[in-house]
Amino acid sequence: MAERLHVTTVSLLSCSFERSSPETLEALKSLEIRSDDVILAGYPKTGTNWLEEMVRELESADAKYTEDEMKERINAEKELQMFPRLEFGDPGIYERMKKLPSRRIISTHLHPHLLPFSILQGKAKVLVLLRNPKDTAVSYYHFYNNMPVLPSFASWDEYFTAFMNGKLTWGSYFDQLVEWNQYIDHEKIMMISYEELKENPILGMKKIAAFFEFSLDEEDFHRIAKKTSFQAMKEKSKETHGKFGDILFRKGEVTSVFLEFLLVFFTLLGECLNISLKGAALWCCHTSPSRFQTLGKCS
Repeated sequence: MAERLHVTTVSLLSCSFERSSPETLEALKSLEIRSDDVILAGYPKTGTNWLEEMVRELESADAKYTEDEMKERINAEKELQMFPRLEFGDPGIYERMKKLPSRRIISTHLHPHLLPFSILQGKAKVLVLLRNPKDTAVSYYHFYNNMPVLPSFASWDEYFTAFMNGKLTWGSYFDQLVEWNQYIDHEKIMMISYEELKENPILGMKKIAAFFEFSLDEEDFHRIAKKTSFQAMKEKSKETHGKFGDILFRKGEVTSVFLEFLLVFFTLLGECLNISLKGAALWCCHTSPSRFQTLGKCS
């Protein structure tokens, strides 16, 4: 594997975090959450950048910010040196977050048990993004091999072993899914899948808007769907994400896995899913037999 470049790595409860420090993760425990905060959670490469952009557009349409207000919000994040994920940055970032105007949109890849108490037990709502683990695995593989600050894998075999054993940054996707399943009936937490957003983005956005109590008209939904399509975001990725744009927005396709997985790995992953997620209400509610027939059945 290649060496990590200029990265501080923290190992905590079998999870490895990039661009964090023990002090930052300790400070995170005391994070103060506001009741109107918009919390977005999801494992890496499940579509979190896409979801965040979609939610930002929905929130903005609901708030009806003036041009000056939008500039003020954008400049505040820059001046306060905010990071794209809750777990990134220096220990002082959570104090600086107090100066951000409401509503704050906060994104994280953390497992539920690593989130501060104020998120899961507070009044803010949490939207959790799910994605077919097979597509997630393939997307994360390409991400690892293209992101300069992460170690690359010499072969798919090497990567697949790490993925199956939760030895990647942010740990095991299976463990994270099982953890979130415990919150399936939580009134402040809603699950939505990458697949349903891809299949019908307008319907998906309407569900999100209803959950966060955003008020938009039909024209808003269609405008945002066009603006946040994968192709539109990929074309703007250099502007929005700099040199990492092409890495973060690679394909965005559902079931690309069927072209790239070797049968042996495909079978092993399916078996692991059946064992890890058997009977999980989260998985039964957010998958369809036609789309995920290889994932097994919920009992």
